[in-house]
Amino acid sequence: MAVLVTGGAGYIGSHMVWALVDAGLDVVVVDRLSSGFGWAVAPEAKLVEADIADCDAIANIIRTHDVESIIHFAGSISVPESLADPMAYYQNNTVNSHGLIRTAIANGVKTFVFSSTAAVYGTPDDNEPITENAPLRPQSPYGTSKLMTEMMLADAAAAHDFRYVALRYFNVSGADPLGRTGQSTVGAINLIKVATETALGKRDAIEIFGADYPTRDGTCIRDFIHVTDLVAAHVDALDYLRGGGESLVANCGYGRGYTIREVLDAVRRASGRDFEVRLGARRHGDIITSIADSARARQVLGWQPRHDDLDEIVRSALAWEEHLQRRNQM
Repeated sequence: MAVLVTGGAGYIGSHMVWALVDAGLDVVVVDRLSSGFGWAVAPEAKLVEADIADCDAIANIIRTHDVESIIHFAGSISVPESLADPMAYYQNNTVNSHGLIRTAIANGVKTFVFSSTAAVYGTPDDNEPITENAPLRPQSPYGTSKLMTEMMLADAAAAHDFRYVALRYFNVSGADPLGRTGQSTVGAINLIKVATETALGKRDAIEIFGADYPTRDGTCIRDFIHVTDLVAAHVDALDYLRGGGESLVANCGYGRGYTIREVLDAVRRASGRDFEVRLGARRHGDIITSIADSARARQVLGWQPRHDDLDEIVRSALAWEEHLQRRNQM
């Protein structure tokens, strides 16, 4: 029986596919290739170019490939973009997920792992690590669109023979240690991606949005998690569900935070280069401090992160950026 990975040609999804293939599983990828790349998909996986909004196509894929479980990454992920075009985010992240969940249930899929986000929390009441029981107060349509999908999953699980794990990501960065895939999206806004591009001269400068926050150096604080550890949490979630585990929500982060300036210093260390940093105004929707309490993932799913080191995350991201640079020069 196969695992269906939606968005499996994208950044996190392509790492997921490699991890599942490495584990010896049968993998089918559905991706419309709007921001992903067919070459990023492990060759052992079956890639179907389709949109999850096409419920007939998804139903046919589930039946044809005997899909047992779905890992759902397909979606839009930019907070600023969601503020500018909220309806597109509700369509892509919420409406399309509704169709996918409904089609999955109608075709006998019983286990589902969902790519959610720490943006569902908004700004916490204090600077302590955020638990899954923290108030849910998203500050952007991106966060709200993901929260609405979590709510649909909870209601679907209550009504059907269907169980899910929703993993709330903190800041995902880095690249496959074996160099097989990484963050390749053109125009991506992830901090470490932009910083490594700047260090290599692909961008003239990097901008800090707000340097007057009540933090140790005035810039926002984030919990950065290596993408390899994140996909390991998905493998653990899939094993948990296949073993009969009940539906749950779990955070994915390391429980420590770095400021924007500290991350830029790590990029300077890894690259041996300085680069221009411009100070800009605060952005609407940005959260001041976001740090995960991941005890539930560790204790219930058995997740054991192995790459909890900012310098390692940055080095892997830089190595991938250098790979892309060489690829583009060929």
